[in-house]
Amino acid sequence: METVETGETPTRLSRRRERRKAEIVRVAISLLATSGYQGMGLDDVADGADIAKPTLYHYFSSKDELVSAALETLSNNVLNRLIAVLDDAPGDAHRDRLRALVNEQIRIMTEEYPEVGTIFAWQTSWPDMHDEARKSMRRRHDAVFRQVVVAGLEAGELDCANIDVALQCLHGIINNASIWLSQMKDSEQTLTTQRDLVSAVMRIFTTEHS
Repeated sequence: METVETGETPTRLSRRRERRKAEIVRVAISLLATSGYQGMGLDDVADGADIAKPTLYHYFSSKDELVSAALETLSNNVLNRLIAVLDDAPGDAHRDRLRALVNEQIRIMTEEYPEVGTIFAWQTSWPDMHDEARKSMRRRHDAVFRQVVVAGLEAGELDCANIDVALQCLHGIINNASIWLSQMKDSEQTLTTQRDLVSAVMRIFTTEHS
């Protein structure tokens, strides 16, 4: 059990515990992306967080509790970033809002949370409780894009024959392209390629050139 160090207030202790907990979750997310659910061991998590395994159990009582926290954290972080993009541009044209979402999703997956594409891919080696959480995240993620596309279609700003097919194409392109972009060494080439990629994605929803 952790004890309060000399002169350490309960508030300071709470902040220190939250930082430690966040670091454990961060390590778990990284290991889930590289090793999957089956390959992620608590010994590896403890080593990565530079703590003793008994200390890890002080924060999470089991592997499944830690995995649930990791999935929830990653889901919320990504979704909050996307929602913030829409909140920053409430009066923009739906086409511009969709473009902003695509740009942000690519940035998230290449710079901030590259683990997203791997952890939330359609894999079958996850326990049911976690697989359902992953499906829920995919549904919530799709809904953010879908609401903009639907509004754009109703306003006549966007055009696609089948919204489900169009969104599947959008997500598939972004997921695969993020891996490609993250491997580029030249920053100017990366930016140029990303702009071209976003324009290509936008053509799924309009017959006009972006």
